[in-house]
Amino acid sequence: MHCTREITQDLVWVGADDRRLAMFEGVYSVPGGVSYNSYLLRDEKTVLFDTVDKAVSRVFFENVAHALGGRTLDYVVVLHMEPDHSATLGELLLRYPGVTVVCSEKSVQMMRQFFGADADGWHIQTVGEGGTLCVGRRTLSFYMAPMVHWPEVMVAYDDADKALFSADAFGSFGALNGALFADEVDFMRDYLDEARRYYANIVGKYGAQVRSLLKKTAGLDIRLLCPLHGFVWRRDIESYVEKYQKWSSYSPEDAGVMVAYASVYGNTENAAAILSTKLREACVRTVMYDVSVTPASEIIAAAFRWSHLVFASTTYNMGVFVTMDELLRDLAAHGLQNRTVALIENGSWAPASGKLMREILAPLKDMRILEQTLSLRSALREDQSAEMDALAQALLATLPAQAAAAPAQGAVEPDAFFKLSYGLFVLTAREGEKDNGCIINTVLQLTDTPKRICAAVNKSNYTHGMIARTGRFNISVLTEETPFDVFKHFGFQSGRDVDKFAGCAQELRAHNGVLYLPKYTNAVLSGRVVETVDCGTHSLFVAEVDEARALSAAPSVTYAYYFANIKPKPQPKPAAGRVGVCRICGYVYDEAKEGTPFEQLPADWVCPLCKHPKSDFELQK
Repeated sequence: MHCTREITQDLVWVGADDRRLAMFEGVYSVPGGVSYNSYLLRDEKTVLFDTVDKAVSRVFFENVAHALGGRTLDYVVVLHMEPDHSATLGELLLRYPGVTVVCSEKSVQMMRQFFGADADGWHIQTVGEGGTLCVGRRTLSFYMAPMVHWPEVMVAYDDADKALFSADAFGSFGALNGALFADEVDFMRDYLDEARRYYANIVGKYGAQVRSLLKKTAGLDIRLLCPLHGFVWRRDIESYVEKYQKWSSYSPEDAGVMVAYASVYGNTENAAAILSTKLREACVRTVMYDVSVTPASEIIAAAFRWSHLVFASTTYNMGVFVTMDELLRDLAAHGLQNRTVALIENGSWAPASGKLMREILAPLKDMRILEQTLSLRSALREDQSAEMDALAQALLATLPAQAAAAPAQGAVEPDAFFKLSYGLFVLTAREGEKDNGCIINTVLQLTDTPKRICAAVNKSNYTHGMIARTGRFNISVLTEETPFDVFKHFGFQSGRDVDKFAGCAQELRAHNGVLYLPKYTNAVLSGRVVETVDCGTHSLFVAEVDEARALSAAPSVTYAYYFANIKPKPQPKPAAGRVGVCRICGYVYDEAKEGTPFEQLPADWVCPLCKHPKSDFELQK
């Protein structure tokens, strides 16, 4: 049966997961599987972007038929001819005769190579750099991306949905497992390593070509990023693009040391561990890999991540140990650049691996190989401690200082964060032409570098849905001067029913286009959501701060100050029986009038005004 997901009203994912594949391209282990992404666009004309690997052909064709819903397939756009994206192209054209194949000039020859004489009868329309295809209310534009990572590759841009169909760029290993969007998972925690491993091993050799593609697409308004493997991006796209900018320029992501060793009887491993320990004692992050156990693709990915590399190898048959030799030649083939390298060699009678490892790495661009090669005879001796210390110091001397993260838009003033307390805030959002805001009481600074905050928002709030869909918000930090009317205005009515900003002359917009309150506010912080945590009744929006400004020196209002000095004391009307008074907004529940004892109200009953639970009510006679 079909298994599809809508990306937009007109765009449907019709791909499939392959969890049985053991080795991607016969080389790279994929214990988490892999996805083959294909996308169907439904406009006045229907357009399929690429096909899939033959291993998942059955569900793919079921998906296409279901998404078409009886319509004719008009175009299939071939972005990439590698068989994991084109193996089912021939069968697709048999099932949907009359389809026009849109591709680059170089793809035509590859179609003849893969499909033989059958391709001669296909209706093929080639496009070049900047070529366009109108399919209804939208126009597709095409940009050539040669050697990202095959010569025929191109990408496509949809000017209506602002979607970039990026071929193998921005892909990742790993099955989707029901999720489709990167924001549905914790991508940076759970999938970034696999994305880096995919890039480094599949595309890593072609950094210059990737940078050329990034330059071509830099001026596009990209709101959807649709690769052929891995997740679709609809939020925080910039963070993933930044990774590609680093990887393609061979700039280290992190300052630290990767130690890879090849050891037969454990003595070379021991020396590598001692060096790693000394670096750790100096507060340097390190990772270690046994090249005989860890797949080379993982070590190559780590080499793309870390600024400093150490290779330690025993001498074997007068050469470099087999698995280390393979790793280094693979690393050289991927064209890694701009790293500092240290070497440790071992040999019981004629250590030679150091010299040979240096020869493999020396031709690589901007590889700074330290002069000090620590040479062992069978094992590290006590009298070599000074040599080990010197190697550690040489590495430490070249480690860069951690750079402070630069703000994405407006200035980020540290003083603005000092205004945060367990207090009360106006949370604002904008979706389309709709502005809204509500009162919240939980905003925390999570990290200093990068500047990140979190805000807890009740799911019943209209503002919650706006943020969930747009990923943008502002926090106005309220002061002790704030009158109760502000809390009533933003806290005791819903944006579903009223325009909370109608007639307001004081509102201003931050760089993100969202309103904030300049009056009764001592700071404003603009957040871009990078993660959402489901907390039951609330969502916790974790956000990177794009802008932060301190507006006044007035003290922030705390929860305690609000109750003691701002909120009017409850004045219940005379009643025959008991009343429940909301400690938050002062709403009075009159048992005699309502006819139901307060204790018998459902557990999920909330205040009709401020939506707080029963536990925030005080029973009075």
